Amino acid sequence: MILPIVGYGDPVLRVVCEDITAEYPNLKATVANMFETMYNAYGVGLAAPQVGLPIRLFIIDTTPFSDDEDLSDEERNRLDGFKQVFINAKMLKEEGEEWCFNEGCLSIPDVREDVYRKEKITIEYYDLDFIKHTDVFDGKAARVIQHEYDHIEGVLFTDHISTLKKQMIKKRLLNIMEGKARPDYKMKFFGGKKGR
Repeated sequence: MILPIVGYGDPVLRVVCEDITAEYPNLKATVANMFETMYNAYGVGLAAPQVGLPIRLFIIDTTPFSDDEDLSDEERNRLDGFKQVFINAKMLKEEGEEWCFNEGCLSIPDVREDVYRKEKITIEYYDLDFIKHTDVFDGKAARVIQHEYDHIEGVLFTDHISTLKKQMIKKRLLNIMEGKARPDYKMKFFGGKKGR
C-alpha cells in the first residue's frame, strides 16, 4: 500500500525516534508499504518518520545509483541491488574525508542542496528478522544511510547547509509547509492538506 509521505514542517520529522521490538505490530507489512511508497516516489531511501511513524526504522535501495557512469565497476556492483532494512540503528563511527553530494528528500520536494558528509561509516542495526549486524559502508551507500539515519534522529538534510543557503530556500520550504508543493507522489502536508 502506498502511504502518504509527510511534508516538511510536520513535527514527526523532528522527533528522536524510539526503538522497537520484534513484536512491533504489523512490522513486515509496514516495511513492505514503505518500500512500495519509496519506489512509487523514485526514492533510494525512506525513514519511518517520513510516513508518520516515530520509530527507529529506515529502508534503502541504492540500485538507481548503480547507473552512474562515473562510478568504478566495484562501486557500481556494490550499489546494484543493495536493498536493506535498518531497525534500531546506532551510528558507531563516521570517518574519512568529508565529501560533497547534492541531496534531496522526499519530504522536501523540489529542494536539492550540496551536503558534506564523512565518506565511511560503521553502523549497528537489526534487520527485518531482528538479527543484529555491525557493518561498515562507504561511498554512496554510506551517504544514503547517513541521510536516512538523520531522519530517525530528527535531523533533515537542510540542517547541514549554510545559513545563507537556508535563506535562499526559505520560500520553497514555506510553500511545502503550506501544501503548495506538487510532487508526483502522495504527500501529507503539515497544514493537513494532501497532495496528488
